[in-house]
Amino acid sequence: MRVLAINDISCVGKCSLTVALPVLTACGLTCDILPTALLSTHTGGFVGYTFLPLDDEMKKIADHWETLGLKYDLIYSGYLGSRAQIAFVKDIKRRFLRQGGIFAVDPVLGDNFTFYKGFDDAFAREMLSLCAEADYILPNETESFLLTGTRDFSAALRALHDVCPHPVITGAKTQDKYEICYYDGGEKRMPIPCVEGSFHGAGDVFASAFCGCLMRGLSQERALAVTAKFCYNAILRTRREVTDRKYGLNYEREIYPFLTELEREAKN
Repeated sequence: MRVLAINDISCVGKCSLTVALPVLTACGLTCDILPTALLSTHTGGFVGYTFLPLDDEMKKIADHWETLGLKYDLIYSGYLGSRAQIAFVKDIKRRFLRQGGIFAVDPVLGDNFTFYKGFDDAFAREMLSLCAEADYILPNETESFLLTGTRDFSAALRALHDVCPHPVITGAKTQDKYEICYYDGGEKRMPIPCVEGSFHGAGDVFASAFCGCLMRGLSQERALAVTAKFCYNAILRTRREVTDRKYGLNYEREIYPFLTELEREAKN
């Protein structure tokens, strides 16, 4: 199976495409990439980083791909730097997603209930229109709020389900625990262990692993469970072993048990 990951390249700090490519490939998939921007580092905790948008190059890449007749079983989009890039990703879906393929969107907007630099309400409305074309969306709790205007997870999930058939709110904190809130024939919640602190790149690891699990035939529920366990173990290892967390999760050391469980699940 062939998948396409659309995201930025942050040269330092494991996130975005430097996470999506190895994780999706390890799941046994052919993963192509479409970079949206090139950064010297990711933007969380680093200062003085460089940023180069790749709008013009994205168009040239897509035009070349069309001459190759490429089609994808899954297209997964992450960080998009402008409203023009959001519109372009809609075009990518129309041109390159095979009939019956899956379109997944990680609507990157912000954290700690605030927008990332350069994003605003107009950008969120445009991102919501991209979510309306998706089969799965994977907002964190901040992004679910920025997309719907409510911090009530049940209300946010209902609003997101009006837009997309399979919304998944990742890392929703409720009192002393975290939950994954998702829609699968109705509202469902999956408790996950609470690990305090900020772990850069965790959302990218989650989205990439989840997409890999879906492509290997796991149900939404099992894909979420296997992915959540992988991310939790990677976070625990990072907390133990990584001094400066802005450099990303030590997920590589946990990928073997993740793949072992994925292979077992895929055979059932």
